[in-house]
Amino acid sequence: MTSGLFSMAVASGRTISQEKGGAMGLETLLVWLQDNFAVLLAVLAAAVAMMSAYVSRRETQKQKAVQAQNLRHTVDAQTLGWGNTGIDALNRAAMFARTRQHHANDAGFFQQRINMMMALQSLLERGRLLFPSTGGAAQVPILDAIQFAALEIEALTRQGGPTAANSADYIEACRDLLMAELQAHMDAGRQDVVSARLENRPAAQRSIAQERASTLKSQLKSRRPGISLSDRKETVQ
Repeated sequence: MTSGLFSMAVASGRTISQEKGGAMGLETLLVWLQDNFAVLLAVLAAAVAMMSAYVSRRETQKQKAVQAQNLRHTVDAQTLGWGNTGIDALNRAAMFARTRQHHANDAGFFQQRINMMMALQSLLERGRLLFPSTGGAAQVPILDAIQFAALEIEALTRQGGPTAANSADYIEACRDLLMAELQAHMDAGRQDVVSARLENRPAAQRSIAQERASTLKSQLKSRRPGISLSDRKETVQ
């Protein structure tokens, strides 16, 4: 009995000691917090500021990425529009050279030649806004294609000189250079998207398109037995 009471007293003493120790620990923590409140507040404010700066920086980077992407799309659209106009102009110039002797007189030929030269010169000047020369180069290849074709048209006459086919072939070579450079200047991502769309078409759709093209080819050979599909140019000497 005495032993039991002694054990209870010991246990009670330990509990009271623990409670006092816990109270003193909590009181010490509160005192420490009061003494260092300003420091803690400064640390918390610094942490919030750093987090805000990080979030702001990430948002700024996202906005810059979006702006850069929009700019690329705008430049691509302007470049593609200019390139389409250039392809049309050079195709017309090549056909003009190929049919030069079919003009009724020199006056009509000269008028069309002037109109062609004006169109090509305007195209060249507009191209300089999209493709400025760099590194001291006087010109860039995509603009050289326009300029060289314009010079060929300027030297073209209704009679004499290189054959009509020779002049037309030269202008078409300039057109091919323009097309190659235009593809190189376009955003690679855009070309990948176009290629992916063509490759990802349903197999049945691709098969139907190929069959239709084959049918048209057979019909053309039947309609025009002497035509060469590898060279469709009509030469006018």
